[in-house]
Parts: sequence; structure tokens; C-alpha cells
Amino acid sequence: MTNIAPAPGTSQVPPERPPAVEQQPADFDARAALAALDGVGTGQLLHVHEIPARPAQEAGWPGWVNPQVAAAVNGTGIDRLWSHQRRAADLAWSGEHVVLSTGTASGKSLGYLLPMLSAVADGTAAPTGRGATAIYLAPTKALAADQEARIRGFAIPGVRAATLDGDTPLDERRWIRDHAALVLTNPDLLHHTLLPGHERWASFLRALKYVVIDECHVYKGVFGSHVAGVIRRLRRLAARYRAEPTFVLASATVATPGLHASELIGLPVREVTVDGSPRAPMVVGLWQPGGKPGSGHETARRSAVAESADLMAGLIGRGVQTLTFARSRVGVEVVAEMVRASAGDHVAAYRGGYLPEERRALENDLRTGKLRGLAATSALELGIDVSGLDAVLLAGWPGTLASLWQRAGRAGRSRRTSLVVLVADDDPLDSFLVHHPDAVFERPVEAATLDPGNPFVLAPHVAAAAHELPVTTADTELFGPSLPGILDSLVSGGVLRKRPRGWFWARDDRPADHFSLRGGGEDDVRIVETRTARVLGTVDAARAHAAVHTGAVYLHQGQSYVVTELDLEATTAQVVVGDPGWSTVAQSVSAFDIKHSERETRWGDAVLHFGTIKVRTRVTSFQRLLPSGEVIGIHQLDLPERELVTRGVWWTIDEDELLAAGLAPGELPGALHAAEHASIAMLPLVAQSDRWDVGGVSTALHPDTGLPTVVVYDGYPGGAGFAERAYGEAATWLMATRAAIAGCPCSDGCPACVQSPKCGNGNNPLDKRGAVVVLDRLLRDHHTG
Repeated sequence: MTNIAPAPGTSQVPPERPPAVEQQPADFDARAALAALDGVGTGQLLHVHEIPARPAQEAGWPGWVNPQVAAAVNGTGIDRLWSHQRRAADLAWSGEHVVLSTGTASGKSLGYLLPMLSAVADGTAAPTGRGATAIYLAPTKALAADQEARIRGFAIPGVRAATLDGDTPLDERRWIRDHAALVLTNPDLLHHTLLPGHERWASFLRALKYVVIDECHVYKGVFGSHVAGVIRRLRRLAARYRAEPTFVLASATVATPGLHASELIGLPVREVTVDGSPRAPMVVGLWQPGGKPGSGHETARRSAVAESADLMAGLIGRGVQTLTFARSRVGVEVVAEMVRASAGDHVAAYRGGYLPEERRALENDLRTGKLRGLAATSALELGIDVSGLDAVLLAGWPGTLASLWQRAGRAGRSRRTSLVVLVADDDPLDSFLVHHPDAVFERPVEAATLDPGNPFVLAPHVAAAAHELPVTTADTELFGPSLPGILDSLVSGGVLRKRPRGWFWARDDRPADHFSLRGGGEDDVRIVETRTARVLGTVDAARAHAAVHTGAVYLHQGQSYVVTELDLEATTAQVVVGDPGWSTVAQSVSAFDIKHSERETRWGDAVLHFGTIKVRTRVTSFQRLLPSGEVIGIHQLDLPERELVTRGVWWTIDEDELLAAGLAPGELPGALHAAEHASIAMLPLVAQSDRWDVGGVSTALHPDTGLPTVVVYDGYPGGAGFAERAYGEAATWLMATRAAIAGCPCSDGCPACVQSPKCGNGNNPLDKRGAVVVLDRLLRDHHTG
């Protein structure tokens, strides 16, 4: 239990304060700042869009708030609420599960803090001092620590709040378990500690009134499905102690937040989505970098990282306080170093893993103006309060519209006009978006996808639930209709034992120790430096064959290592320090078997399917490449084939139709391969996926279909929801894919259209023109589907 106070000089007034009690700051001429970037960097501004201001919608103070909570919050200057805060708080206080999904800096936290703190404060009158308890779940330790500091800043008498995470000492854990009424933690701690040890938490769980799930949009894909399993286990144990907590969720703006929240907790959820907070105008620019000097490729463009650094230096030179988001830690460091070289030392880099004191120092330096610029990864989206910035630059598409607007919201938070510039990377989706502004400004945000019923995810949670409390047939209501089959499988595998009173854990160890919420279920491969036996890091089992095979060059924190041995049985990769002067790229062969087609849509002679497939992949060799890209050697590998049973979307079309459209038989493999690459790159347009979350295979003649076939599949056992989303939005997805390829100015294909950085075949064969022909023929009759 750490007592964290705001850093000296920082304001304790939360950003939720209504505008009537603030002075209106002088406005910022965002269009003039944008115009001044002409000639800065190598690229050009392709489009400008202005988002108008939004007036505030205020609401009165609710009468049910505990008087001590009201006095504490009012003491910070907050005596009115925005309409969405009041609506969410009222629903939660009445016992309805609710999700509050509004924009960045809209004050979502008051929507859950008021009912949660009021319940806990009312409960202090109980003989134990905790007649009501609450759990606050955050996806990061930093965010939980920040909320604890804020709650402590309210100084509400009798409200005992404490953070509980992997770093909490044992003696503090005991105190928290026995005395704290409000525990701020994360799903991993619930999974590994609180739920398996629930009997020691009996008095806490018996009084459980609220569970707050903050930043719930983060819980998507396989990670989100695992968290859904944890929440169902928590509900089950709470019911064991006769508690039925109310769930309050907070989310960035996503599509169908009520559906996502309901899938996450397994209960009906009311949604509050009308944002009552005021917003100043926002000017958004779409920028494409110019050519990359010395690239040797006709259309290769300068990286978004280098271009953004120049733009950031230009803005800071005009006195514009600027935040730049990059996709990687390395990119962040490059931006900060380049800007310091031209704009001085008043620029910092921000990444995950900072201590609370370090984060607060950064916040303070930004507020006071000591820092004029900050380069950050997505870690800044959670757990740091950065406000009042003039401009935000995005070095590359952040992956989703939801992330774009969340990051953009970091500017203009003092209600001044803000400037946001998206700098395109050399990538198909980036290039498409800056040339098709409607896809940015006229498209709704994506849905967060998860699949709580995925048997590969659900089975270990059922096993963990049996360890916590015997599973019975009544638990079908929690875990779904697939529970009987999962129980039979676990019994036949010796994991569970069936008895008259239910299914019991049959082993001596703990099931929660055998799987991580953030992985695919297999053991990670540890990367070990041979000389010192130091573990440098880990790589997940699915990527190990390609990333740390014997002979691979592995980069860790800027230092090159060479893999001397990959031991699959010991799950270790032995490495030695050294830069051999080349890089390595693994080559692989893949095929897939269709297990079951669940749905199909006919577009004339073309057919789209969604269902279960088995992907077979084997890494066969690796190339050694000089920095110029020249291949100086190809070396064979002897690695086993890997199998992945997952979900995929695939389409077929008769070969004669493609030949009639103008393709020669020898052009089919390259045309289908190019279409596959581009469709993978464009999938984030309709699903909250990353290129590395999905895979693809194409073939001119598939043995199961007897036709030319292209599949895009989820890269996780049992699926993650991305392929299903692609099937549902197939026309939008594939039309955008066709437009991205056809709109690229290159002649034969490049990284901005059909080349892929993860291709196991070395981007060969690829036929850009043929891909357009294939997609034109595929989409010709899509309106008939």
C-alpha cells in the first residue's frame, strides 16, 4: 500500500471541472501552424479537415452521493457534472451494469468514482469498517497507481484504498486483504492470486458491491477473451459468498460498447455514449512523406518516424507544444533524438515501465512548459495525464480509428483549438487512408472484438474455476453451452475428476500457473545469453521458429545477438553478442485444411466463407541479407511443422472466370498472393487487428475447394474474432483493398501496396496488376450477396 501524492507544483483539480469555473485560454491558430509546415520535411499535406467545437451539456449534482464523498469532490472545485457522468453514475447507483464510452478527457472516471466511493463510504459504518467493498481493474499498474493517488487526494474519512499488483510486498498484501475496502488491481492479479486464494478473501468478497473495469476497450482479441474468463470466475466466486456486484465499465469511443461490455462480463449492460463534455475545434491534417533518398525503389517513401521528427521540430520552433506518437520504443527514441538535435533539449521520450515519480515529473514539466515536446508509444494512452498540448503528430496509422481519436484527444484539452497530423508510413493502409479522407472522417469507429466462447481460451479457465470451486452443470449459465464438451475433454485428459458433487481439479499444482492472460497458451521461448546465462527476454512459441531459429540475428534494445541454438524441448534460444553485418529473414511454407464452413455468401460465381481451418506452417530456411537488401546466403533449417486450428475467412472463384478476365494461368499464383498480402494489410480498416494478429495463405488450386482460394485467418488458437469481422464487412474490406493496390503509383508492387514484411516466401511471386484483376472479378457481383 503506497501513499502516492501529486508531484510538487501540479494541480490536484481533475480535468472534469465544468468550464464556468475556468478562465478561457487564448486560442491557438492551428491552421497557421499547419501552413507553416510547408517545406518542412520531404512530404506534402494532402487533406485538411476541421472538426467543429461541441458545447457542454451539464447536469446537477446527484442527491444520493455520500455527504463526505460530495464534500471531498466539491473541495476540488467540481460541483456540477457533465450529462454523461450523471447518467452513468445514476445507472450504476441503481444497480444496473453500465458502460460509459465517451472521448478522451471527457471525465469518465467521475461516472464510476461517485457510486463506488459512496458505497464504500456508506459501508464504513459497519462493525468491520467495510460493509461494502469494490474492485477497480486497470490494464496497467501505472493506471491503477494513478487512480489510487487520486482517491487518496480526496481524503474521504474511513475509505481505505490500496493498489495490489505483482510488486506489492507480502505484509502489505495481508493488510489489504484484511482491511482495504477498495482494491485497485489488474486482471492478471485476479487470475494468479485473488481468485485461487479466494477463501482468504472471503470477507472482502462477501461485501463486494462494485467492480469497475477501466479502459475496457483494451480487452479485445485473445487477451479480451481471457479477461472475460477471469470476470466469469470472479462472478462465480462472488455468488459463492452471496454477493452480486454491479459492473461499471469505462471505454474509449468504440462501436457497440454495450455489446462489447456484455461479452466481457457475460451480463446485459446499459451503454452511455452521448458525450456531454465541451470540445474545442480540432484541425486534422493528412500528410504523406516524400521519396526516400538512395532507396533504389521508384516509389519508396521516407519513414513516418523521420518525417514526423522534422515536423515536430518545425512546430516546436514556432512555440507549439507537441506530442508525437510512434509505433515502437525504437521509433520514439529516434524521434526524440532527431528533434533534440535541431530544437534543443526540451524534448523527452515516454515509454512504458516508468516509475510513478518519473511519470509525474513528465506531467509537471509539460504543464509548466519546461518540456516543449514529447515522443511517446501507445503506453501514453493509459496511466499518464497529459493535457493542454497544442499539437499531436502520429508517425504512422495507430491501427484503429478508436486509437486515432484517443491520441488526438491529448491535444486541446485546455479547450483551445488543437492540431493533429497523421503522417503516413510506407504501408498499404496508411497510403490508402491519406488518399481517401472519407475513410478517416466519415467512417464510424471499429468494434472491439473478442470471443469468450473460444474453447482454446475457455478450457483453461474452466479448469481454473474447478480448482477454485467444483464446477457443476449450473455453471453453464456462466461459461456457455460448450461447457459439457469442455468438461468431458478435461476429464479425459486427466485434468479434472468427475464426482457426484461436480467436477474437481485432479492435480497437485495450480491451473492458473499454466497459462497467461496475454498469450496463446504455449510456453514462451526464453532468449538466454550463453556467456552470462542472463535471460534477455522471451518470444512467444508461435513466432519462435521464425524469430530465433539457429543462425538468426536477434535485436534486443539496440544490441545485435546471433542465435547459436534453438532448443524446442527446453524452450530456450541460446544467443551470443555480436553484429555479423547482416540480418536474417526466415522463409516458410504454409497450407491450410478446411475443417468446417459455418457461413457462406455468394457473389455471383465467387463464394465467401467463414469457418474453422487448420493451418500448417513449417520454417524451411533463412536468408542472410546485407543492409542494402542483397541476399548473400540461403541456409536450410530442420524444424517441425506447426499446426494451428483457428477461424478464417476465405474466398474462391473459378479459374476459368479469372482467365476470362485477362489473367494467364502462370499469373494466378502471383495475383492471388498479392491480393492476399494487401487484404491482410487492409483488415484493420474493419477490425481492431494488427498485421501481426492475422495470417494468410493463397493457392491457385486448393485440394478442399478445387478452386483458386485465398484465406485470411486469426493467428491464435481457436480464433480471435478478426476473421469473423472481416467476413461481416467483406465488401468494404475488399473494395478498399482493391483501391489501395490500384491507387499506388508503383509499377510492379511495393511495401505501400502488395509487399509484406512478414511474408515467408520472400514476397515472391507477386503480381500487382493481376491482384487488381482478381479483386475486380471477385467484387463484380458483390451487390448480389
